[in-house]
Formats: sequence, structure tokens, C-alpha cells
Amino acid sequence: MKQLKEFTIPFVGLKQGLHQFEYQIDNTFFQHFEYDEFNETAINVALEFNKKSTLFELDFKVTGTVNVYCDVTNEPFDLPIEDEFLLIVKFGEEFNNENEEILILPHGDYEINIQQYIYELIVLSVPSKRIHPGVEDGTLDSEILDKLDELSPEDKTIEKNDNEDIDPRWDKLKNLLNDNK
Repeated sequence: MKQLKEFTIPFVGLKQGLHQFEYQIDNTFFQHFEYDEFNETAINVALEFNKKSTLFELDFKVTGTVNVYCDVTNEPFDLPIEDEFLLIVKFGEEFNNENEEILILPHGDYEINIQQYIYELIVLSVPSKRIHPGVEDGTLDSEILDKLDELSPEDKTIEKNDNEDIDPRWDKLKNLLNDNK
């Protein structure tokens, strides 16, 4: 996959200390990854890049909204997201990204591309079950919800016939359940 140059940070020219970077993420970013789960996105990524003598600390903070379809009604809605991620970058003999929180770069590298970390942070901050807020508080008026209410099983209580004789063995079993509580 081609790296987007606006997400490449040349760290060789940076002085030691704290550096701030901000990125505005929209749908073109996700098209690069061929990810089409979001209808629209308006996300702000704030990165604190702390350069130390032997390592870097990259603290990502993601806030914004993604427009997705509700899993219940299939209605589009804006889902607010917010998440953080801390990445430690060290130097070693060869590239190693097996640990998700520690990245090891070869000694000769002079820049780091963070697009994959931003992509994963945003995608993983979206819950797996997306429910429209109107469904949860009952304010959404949708044909699908009406149909679901119509087709849902009604709460019918089975009336006991007092004339029926109940086998006494069942009463003994019920007593066992009540004794364990």
C-alpha cells in the first residue's frame, strides 16, 4: 500500500522535546485503505510526538464523528467516537512491529509513517454493534421499528386451570430450586 506523505514525520530534523501534530480525517483517507463502512467522517487526530534521546513517544487522541448505518433499523446516523493510543518507538537492528504498543525501527531510519496507526485506532474505536440513539430512547419513528414491534411475540401469560391436578413430583422439584437460593 502506498504511504500518504502527509502522515510521514521526518524525525531527524526535530529537536528533543514535545511536538504537536494535527490531522483532519475524512472519507478520502478511508478510500485509500479501501474501507467503505463509513458514509461520512469528520475526525480530528491530535498527536503529541515526544522525542527523547533513545526513543519516541507518540500519543494519539482521536475525536469526531462517523456516519454509519444502524444495525437495527438501517438508518444512517452520526456516531461520536473518542479514543487514545500510546505508541513507543525504539531503535534496533531491524524493523519489528510485532508488539502493538512498541515499534522498533532500524538505526538508519529518519522518518516514520503513522497512517496505519491512525486507521486502526479509528476503526477499532467504533463499536461492533451500532444502534441509533433514537432506537435506545424511543424517539426514532421508523417503518422497520414498527414492523419489528408488529412481528415480536406478545407477552401471553398462560392461565392455569385450577381444576387440573399437578403431579406432586413437580412440587418437590420446585422446592429443590427454592432451597438453593
